[in-house]
Amino acid sequence: MLYIGIDLGTSAVKLLLMDGEGKIHKIVSKEYPLYFPHPGWSEQKPEDWYVQTMAGMKELLAEADRSQVAGISFGGQMHGLVILDKEDRVIRPAILWNDGRTFEECDYLNEVIGKEMLSQYTANISFTGFTAPKLLWVRNKEPENFARIEKIMLPKDYLAYKLTGVHCTDVSDASGMLLFDVKNRCWSKEMCEICHVREEQLATCYESYEAVGTLLPEIAEELGLPHTVKVAAGAGDNAAAAVGTGTVGDGMCNISLGTSGTIFISSKNFGVDKHNALHSFAHADGSYHLMGCMLSAASCNKWWMDEIIGTKNYAEEQQAIENLGENHVYFLPYLMGERSPHNNPNARGTFIGMTMDTTRADMTQAVLEGVAFALRDSLEVAKSLGIQIERTKICGGGAKSPLWKKIIANVLNLKVDVIESEEGPGYGAAMLAAVACGEYGSVQEMAEKLVKVVDTVEPDAYLAAKYEERYQQFKQIYPALKPVYEMVK
Repeated sequence: MLYIGIDLGTSAVKLLLMDGEGKIHKIVSKEYPLYFPHPGWSEQKPEDWYVQTMAGMKELLAEADRSQVAGISFGGQMHGLVILDKEDRVIRPAILWNDGRTFEECDYLNEVIGKEMLSQYTANISFTGFTAPKLLWVRNKEPENFARIEKIMLPKDYLAYKLTGVHCTDVSDASGMLLFDVKNRCWSKEMCEICHVREEQLATCYESYEAVGTLLPEIAEELGLPHTVKVAAGAGDNAAAAVGTGTVGDGMCNISLGTSGTIFISSKNFGVDKHNALHSFAHADGSYHLMGCMLSAASCNKWWMDEIIGTKNYAEEQQAIENLGENHVYFLPYLMGERSPHNNPNARGTFIGMTMDTTRADMTQAVLEGVAFALRDSLEVAKSLGIQIERTKICGGGAKSPLWKKIIANVLNLKVDVIESEEGPGYGAAMLAAVACGEYGSVQEMAEKLVKVVDTVEPDAYLAAKYEERYQQFKQIYPALKPVYEMVK
């Protein structure tokens, strides 16, 4: 049988066709616009996601035996607010995960309601990108839109609704809304009251590998698929990527170098970082995970290459980088503010340490190292909780760079395992669809059979020691600049 994995990203939707043995038959990508109506704001039109997803599925299936397609599932950008009216029409553009407009609402939640209460209700505190403060922002700034809300959805769940007619979500994605009781895997009545939300406005919540329904007849006909095709709930992009890299079970780690960057640690047991620097979420395999999330990762390199240097030849720029661990230029990768561990929407991207002999290669190297240092910040929080990590999987667009993988291995002093398929969220989504259709008995069973490590980047003791010295300097820069960020916001 065949399974479709849909990775709904920030810049594009990537669709993947996989068979029951885990072989990828075809990959299609379709881009759509990203809007920045004000500084620090980030929006997209859900209708664009749907149009491009349908176009992508038609292209994906053009040469396939469509009668063999059994299931579809998703990995999706998290936290985005999609609101529908009573006719299920989109009320306003979706407010995305990297949108920083809700600092007042976050202050209200964290300071007035209180971080301790939020953590008790949801296992997390409020970050500007989370969904609950966005709802409060709509209530405060667009009351006419708030009054029209009939359904509150997350980005990938809008696609699931369009395909099945079912208002649904999953436990991993719902965990990032600040409306979900993570420990008990259900909606938080207390948070619904705080955010002036009725529980019936929220979608029915499923485990990621559960089928929510089948294709609507008109969708099946348009795509030329059997109407019996099951649609599984899917997962937030990071949980889907973790499934796709085999980061399931207890004590496994995955680093994702996508538009955002994450360090993801799976756990059989529920746990909370008492400082709330790491997120505590439900996992797509039925268990839990801790996650540190930085808002700008591979997007920092894209910004530097595309907008500043003006080149698309990323590999050529990296060829000029030679002296790892010796760069005196530092880059703080906070182009969209920052989540883990600083929780500061006013933080900004910053170069420091340039001199008259600083080269273009030094600046490029600083960007790559800055992302690695920021990931190390979250790893240090995990270590402080007694979590010992010796190796990690890696995925995302940035993981295609051998140099970046080498930098990460040495900055974090971890063995970095490269897997056969680098299509993390899309591959994980297709795996969830296969589990929903009964091809495998569990997510963990499927991951153990399908995910194969093909290379390991080992840290070099000498280089890791040099990067240790650099990291100790890097981690002093943000505290020194924090008052400046507050002043120039």
